[in-house]
Amino acid sequence: MKPGPIAAMVLLIFLGMWLVLQPTLQREQYDYFVKVGSIELFVKDLDNGRVEFVSPPGLAERGPMSGDEFQDVLREQWDAWLARPPMTRTLLGFFNISSWTNFAWVAVGLLGQAAFFGRMFMQWIVSEKNRRSEVPELFWWFSFIGGVCLFTYFVWRVDIVGVLGQSTGVVIYARNLRLIHKQRKREARVEGIGD
Repeated sequence: MKPGPIAAMVLLIFLGMWLVLQPTLQREQYDYFVKVGSIELFVKDLDNGRVEFVSPPGLAERGPMSGDEFQDVLREQWDAWLARPPMTRTLLGFFNISSWTNFAWVAVGLLGQAAFFGRMFMQWIVSEKNRRSEVPELFWWFSFIGGVCLFTYFVWRVDIVGVLGQSTGVVIYARNLRLIHKQRKREARVEGIGD
C-alpha cells in the first residue's frame, strides 16, 4: 500500500478537526448564549451587572449594556422572530437554521445524502441487471461527491463525528477513482501494443 493515501487521510482528518475546533475555541469569548427562535445570541458577562453581545455582529456593535437594556434587546429579538410568518419559523426551526441564507448549507448536506443514496441504489440496479454483485465506477463518483458535500456540511455544522466519518471515506473514494483511471491507462497501453 502506498503511503500517499494514508497521509492524505490523516491530513484530511486533522484539517477537519481543526475546522471544527475553531468555533469551539472561539466559545471562550462569551459566557453564555440565548436562543431566540432559531437564532443564537452570544453574550459576555461584564462587571457591575453589565453584559455585551459578542454575536451576531449587529448586536455586538451596541457595546456594553445594563441588565434592563439587555432585556429590551431580547424582547426586540423575540418580537422580530414572532413577526416572521409562521411557516418560515417552522421551517427554520425544522432545519435548525437562523436564516434562509443558511439553507444553502442544508442543501449541500441534502445533496451529499442524496448522492450516498444514489450510489447504493445505482449499485443495486447494476448488480441486479448483471445477476452478480458489481461496483461500477459511478458508485465511486457518487461516493466521492457525497463525501465531499457531507464533509463540508459537517464542518459548517461543527459536527466532529460527521467530519471524522467523512474525512477517511473521501480519500478512499478518490483513491478508488485513481486506481480505476490507472487500470484504464494500463489496458489502453496493452491494447496499443497488441495492435
